[in-house]
Amino acid sequence: MRLGSILGVLRSVMIYYNPALMRRNRQLYQTLIGPGDLTFDIGAHVGTRARALRHCGARVVAFEPQPVFASFLRWTLPRDIILVAAALGKTETRAQMAVSQRHPTVSSLRDSLPDEARTMPGFEHVRWDSRAEVTVTTLDAMIAAHGVPRYIKIDVEGYEAEVLAGLSRPVSLVSFEYLPGLPQASAGVLARLAELGSYEFNVVRGENAGFDWPDWRDMARLRNWLGQQAPDSGSGDIYARLIAA
Repeated sequence: MRLGSILGVLRSVMIYYNPALMRRNRQLYQTLIGPGDLTFDIGAHVGTRARALRHCGARVVAFEPQPVFASFLRWTLPRDIILVAAALGKTETRAQMAVSQRHPTVSSLRDSLPDEARTMPGFEHVRWDSRAEVTVTTLDAMIAAHGVPRYIKIDVEGYEAEVLAGLSRPVSLVSFEYLPGLPQASAGVLARLAELGSYEFNVVRGENAGFDWPDWRDMARLRNWLGQQAPDSGSGDIYARLIAA
């Protein structure tokens, strides 16, 4: 294992294993998830979201394709969390992931991300300096193997629409990361969700782990917010709650 990869893991652990942040995540999930609910954590990274979901009594399947982080999770996650060392996409295949050893949380299967990120705030010092061949499976295949999840969390640096392209049925709750510099990525996710069912939405800015809006809003209002306010808000997560299939 390269020194850069080890330092990247340690950096992520220091950032995300923050007791206050982990507590806020648990508090948010307790309003959304019940004991026994099946959940998919796609882009598990160092496993803090998987642990928060487990704390709420959920059954968790964690997906992490980066070999260094999959190894970390294999050694550190509770045994009742199922780990799948794979990415999710439209089809089952093998693919090349662009990896940033210093900032591994932004590693991605989105081929265009290194070029797009040159003009994105917060990415000025990120370099994708390595590649990793990873296994790609689909949400449909994982549902066949593990069951239909109540909640799917997706954090894959602009590859979210491709993850949902491998899903052929609606699920009750989905969250996905939005990046102000990649509006087209969020638009692709919303288009796919609209094909799957009717959803309403709420927003968590940054790592606040609390909803920004007092109510859930329709897609038109979310699109308006993404176009007018999100560019100045930094990254965060959009939560989509199913109204009707």
